[in-house]
Amino acid sequence: MDPCTSLATGTVREAALAARSAADRLATTTGAERDAALTAVSGRLTARVLDVLAANERDLAAARANGLPDAVLDRLALDTDQIDSLASMVRDLADRPDPLGEVTRGAVMPSGLEVREIRTPIGVVGMIYEGRPNVTVDAGVLCLKSGNAALLRGSSSARHTNAALIDIMREGIASADLPPDTLQAVPGDTHASVHELMSLTGLVDVLVPRGGRELIRTTVREAAVPVIETGVGNCHVYVDEHADLDMALSILLNAKTQRPTVCNAAESLLVHAAVADSFLPRALAALADRDVTVHGDRRVRAYDASVVPATDEDWGREYLSLDIAAAVVDSMDAAVCHIRLHGSGHTEAIVTDSQTAARRFVAALDTAVVAVNASTRLADGAELGLGTELGISTQKLHARGPMGLSALTTTKCVVTGDGHIRGATPMTTSLSCDALGRPPRGRS
Repeated sequence: MDPCTSLATGTVREAALAARSAADRLATTTGAERDAALTAVSGRLTARVLDVLAANERDLAAARANGLPDAVLDRLALDTDQIDSLASMVRDLADRPDPLGEVTRGAVMPSGLEVREIRTPIGVVGMIYEGRPNVTVDAGVLCLKSGNAALLRGSSSARHTNAALIDIMREGIASADLPPDTLQAVPGDTHASVHELMSLTGLVDVLVPRGGRELIRTTVREAAVPVIETGVGNCHVYVDEHADLDMALSILLNAKTQRPTVCNAAESLLVHAAVADSFLPRALAALADRDVTVHGDRRVRAYDASVVPATDEDWGREYLSLDIAAAVVDSMDAAVCHIRLHGSGHTEAIVTDSQTAARRFVAALDTAVVAVNASTRLADGAELGLGTELGISTQKLHARGPMGLSALTTTKCVVTGDGHIRGATPMTTSLSCDALGRPPRGRS
């Protein structure tokens, strides 16, 4: 049976009801139970790699026939090594500490009342994303580890790959005696199903859109369910007047060319005028050697006639290709103003040997990640020690930056008393406090 058919039956509301039931069950599980399910998922990814590759080839063939651009094909494609890496990531996640029950704040009040704030699952997480089937695994296992149920709505271009991956993960979850509806594909392949998902207040606790600017804007604008906004990546590399230029060139090339089709790739280069004569001829030649098209302002074009004149639209574009916008700036303040005007709040990088300049840059920019003498490509959960991530949040509430396990939890306040009531002393008469309001030793 085609897994696309078997996993996407019923209505969106019915799937959400099943997810709510699964989330209720997960909330009472132990970390060991969830880790056993993750271990089973990892094993099945390895065992069924050929099924995933066959499904992925169907999607790639359809994408080529439809004339989809190379950037889409790059994000869509999976190979054996990538699937093995996904399985390894799931095993690593199983070995990480359980985020649930972690005490984030604790105190004993003068009256003896105990207050603990602990991590708890969000509940049902809806994920709307484009083109990258690895996100299916990332989202599914992060939700499982953090005790959440997941409703996944990937793009039609990855339909068969996503269905195969969800089938494999559900099989692993069920084998560990946890509810397979912990992870479901959102039924339907039309915009109507997405809009219904967005409307399910009370069943879906949060939506996470991950993809292009229009997808994110539409979700934020139209959803009745709370949204954690992940941003597009118009990331800048600023080469300061105090930069080590060899380091700057290495960082620029890595940030732009290591993988240009992802959100943490550099899309804009800003160079301080004091080092432009020394840096830009080298940088432009190196970028050309790597087939990067530079869209530059007048001052950049003066160094190389092959530089394409930059338009107003270029400064704010997320190219996701071997293109980069470039400008010369007269000061750090000018660089900061340019980034504030055109940046997306994702990741900005400065290359400088000046600690003063680095501190000013970090303080001046309101962005999820700031890299000092490091590539923008390092703005990633795995690179920053969080394990896999759900995305890079560019909003300011609840979660910001790479969204690891803790970002998929909320907190509850657990208040433990000994007959305490407000406005009176506790009912237990044996509890007395000293002149400073402290309970006796041995009592909590």
